[in-house]
Amino acid sequence: MKNSIVFYPQIQATADGGGIITHGGTVLVTRTAEVSGLTAALRTALAPWRKPLATHDPAKILLDLTASLIVGGDCLADISVVRGRTDVFGPVASDPTISRLIATLTAEPEQAVNAIRSARATAREQVWSLAGDHAPDRARSAKNPLIVDIDATLVTAHSEKEQAKPTYKRGFGFHPLMAFIDHGPGGTGEAAAAVLRPGNAGANTAADHIELTKKVLDQIPGIGSRPGRSILIRTDSAGGTHDSSTS
Repeated sequence: MKNSIVFYPQIQATADGGGIITHGGTVLVTRTAEVSGLTAALRTALAPWRKPLATHDPAKILLDLTASLIVGGDCLADISVVRGRTDVFGPVASDPTISRLIATLTAEPEQAVNAIRSARATAREQVWSLAGDHAPDRARSAKNPLIVDIDATLVTAHSEKEQAKPTYKRGFGFHPLMAFIDHGPGGTGEAAAAVLRPGNAGANTAADHIELTKKVLDQIPGIGSRPGRSILIRTDSAGGTHDSSTS
């Protein structure tokens, strides 16, 4: 097992009713990030964007933002929810520091997103390795393929947002294309990749399906560029275009 980077305080569970804290359940999330190797991989991947004398690591900032979403936040400012619990989350960056990091990352969006994807793929490889016979790709073959589900979904925007557009169902918002790795009847599956799209994006746009499929293959451990028939891409009729099926 690879060494993990510890960003968060170590918390012990007791049955004496003392030292009760809010958001204690998020310890499962922070410890999973550490044990899976995500914190270490993300720290390495985002190292080019870390300032020499920075107090807060870019990886820790992004993980704290993720934790704020899990506890109910829906915007960057909602990180204040976790900032008030240093006993659970440790030191959390201020709003100006977070804004500067986001501005720095968005100055090189493709490089930054690729770095994050690389960290996710590294963590997934470690988790699947630790899972052993319980890994989703165990005994993967043409007769027992790893299944990936691709589908689009509509996300409503209640006000003007960047890339928010009218949707084909007469709504307003976004139309991302998502891919999930299926764990079979005994599991819940896991998010593999996504293509963020405006609300007016087509449901059967072949280029988007092809782009997403490539991103998914980059997230699956040990398959290389030619997975053969050991990977089954499952989609509805929107993915049944000629270009998608022959790419």
